[in-house]
Amino acid sequence: MYKQAFNMKRQRLVFRHFGNKGYSLFSCLGREVVCSVLSVSTLTYASAESVSTHPVVSDSTATTTAREMMLDEVSVTGSRAPLTKSQAARMVTVLDRKAIAQAPVQSVNDLLKYAVGVDVRQRGPIGAQTDVSIRGGNYEQITILLNGINICDPQTGHNAFDFPVDISDIVRIEVLEGPAGRVYGTSSLVGAINIVTKPTLPSAVHAEAGSYGYANVGGRVAFGGKASHSLSGSYTRSDGYSRNKAGKLNADYKSGKAFYQGQYDDNDIRVNWHAGISVRDFGSNTFYGAKWDDQFEHTLKTYTAVTAENKQGRLHLKPTIYWNRSQDRFELFRDAPDIYPFNYHRTDVYGVNLNSHFDWAAGRTAIGAELRNEDLVSGNLGEPLSRTHHIHGTDRNYEYGLNRTNMSFVLEHNILLERFTLSAGVVAVKNSWNEMNMRLYPGIDASYRIGSNWKVYASYNTSLRMPSVTELYYSVGGHKADKHLKPEELAAVEGGLQYNSYLVDAKLSVYRNHCKNLIDWIRRSDDVDAPWESVNFTKVNATGIEATLALNLQEMMPAQHILKRLQVDYSYIDQDKVETDGIQSQYTLEYLRHKLVAQLQANLWKRLHANISYRMQDRTGTYTNADGEITEYKPYGIVDARLSWNADNYTMYVEANNLLNKTYVDFGHIPQPGRWWMAGFAIQL
Repeated sequence: MYKQAFNMKRQRLVFRHFGNKGYSLFSCLGREVVCSVLSVSTLTYASAESVSTHPVVSDSTATTTAREMMLDEVSVTGSRAPLTKSQAARMVTVLDRKAIAQAPVQSVNDLLKYAVGVDVRQRGPIGAQTDVSIRGGNYEQITILLNGINICDPQTGHNAFDFPVDISDIVRIEVLEGPAGRVYGTSSLVGAINIVTKPTLPSAVHAEAGSYGYANVGGRVAFGGKASHSLSGSYTRSDGYSRNKAGKLNADYKSGKAFYQGQYDDNDIRVNWHAGISVRDFGSNTFYGAKWDDQFEHTLKTYTAVTAENKQGRLHLKPTIYWNRSQDRFELFRDAPDIYPFNYHRTDVYGVNLNSHFDWAAGRTAIGAELRNEDLVSGNLGEPLSRTHHIHGTDRNYEYGLNRTNMSFVLEHNILLERFTLSAGVVAVKNSWNEMNMRLYPGIDASYRIGSNWKVYASYNTSLRMPSVTELYYSVGGHKADKHLKPEELAAVEGGLQYNSYLVDAKLSVYRNHCKNLIDWIRRSDDVDAPWESVNFTKVNATGIEATLALNLQEMMPAQHILKRLQVDYSYIDQDKVETDGIQSQYTLEYLRHKLVAQLQANLWKRLHANISYRMQDRTGTYTNADGEITEYKPYGIVDARLSWNADNYTMYVEANNLLNKTYVDFGHIPQPGRWWMAGFAIQL
């Protein structure tokens, strides 16, 4: 699972067990070392500590010190500066490629349901429309990244997971829980999710089909040497699992994705670039209001970015430039603009950032800066434009819009001792919106390693989030927005204990979040005609506990050859807030109080493998059903299963989501599908 990649063609050594005794042996060998460990069926939790492959260049002059070699061996994303896995002061959940391939899911959204600290509120299946949040926050309060590039749309976070890569293209997913302003920017109020791909994956094809007219087909072509390239594409469709009152499809879905990625790599420099497009059309059912059961949405998104970094010298520089465009058309009544005009939006986000770090006698220091411009034009959101823009394919114009620029500067220093790491820094932020002044948000992480298996850690971090354009200006369809909303601010304290061995992995963490000026949509529950209003919902405190226990059953019981790994995760959250009678909330007052996830991986016979996953969720809060009644959320438990035949170059599988055919809702009045069967194959060329 963990792999150090060296730019040297030497013999590969394979270790079946690794005792976490340090990395001096690896540095001395100067060759590629593979640690073969048993992967979890879905999530490889925080013990991975945000591992990302980071090449090490062998120093031909033999002047590289052992300390420098150790620092370069594995980079992590729990801090601004890259640190080794063993020295990381902050825990990050990592889902590796093998775990992704084995999970009984069809999208990243579904995959994240098994991350214990992540709340996935699904409106439509197969990633049609999903709100993802972390530790009791909401979908607007996290940063979504593609290869480290912020791809969030300032218009709304509803379509944040509409990215151009198929799940088979992903190398790993990193989930950083808690404020991540120092690492990923200030929009990461309660956390960040980074999707990582690589152009060096082998060529492959895959296809699957299942219930409700579901079908997916895709492939990838990869080639190159020093300059590597890959081009992938996929198409997904489904008739959907529900019908409107007229008996027509209202949860149908189709999506096309294409993604090109390239990399140039030599002894002195590495350059990465990507370009992608994602097109989606989906029936929105009653996604944004129970009164209308035939809503529809079309999105078109494009992504481009170039990143470079030097690999020699004391000062390590990593500049990045990117441009993301999002286009959205929302239809309250499908194909009926004469009944209610369609909502059109187009957002362009331009960004440039520079990250750097250097080593000196006192440790490792990182300095970074980013300039990000967000430009939105819309048919109904924002301030009146001085010059309108034509909406392609229509007889209408974009008449409203908003342009704002965010500047941020980061300074971080890391003290690295044999068993102790201290990482401290500050991010300074200024946004042109509402003439916001420069603000400072500090953070500090510390960890201490006890022996070769134990680690204790603690952190204090702060961050902010600017309101989305929807929160500022959406005053149609029973909504009333406030363009004078203040930014949300969060301060979080966390502490925990972690144990890792080849038999048992365990983690326990406790955190306390203090959020002020929290933004939410609320309405009076005693008036069914009352509008939803965007407000700064005063202060909210959240106390949470997360626990993980994973057992390597194959090593614990070597006489049996069926059970491989069992993992159980549990999360508890309690929000301390001022209760307001007669107020119904869309997000702030609705959170997962309890979440339990259990996963079992087994090898039934030869190459025949089984993965069974169970999750139980208990959400607080209420919603208004289709009959206008205030209803409390009910707890539910879901079982997913996958049976696969895994050969060297191909995989065949059958899987079932919601195997027990439970009835449940993730969000308000939108019932989720029952049992969903599918089967497919993947071939590596």
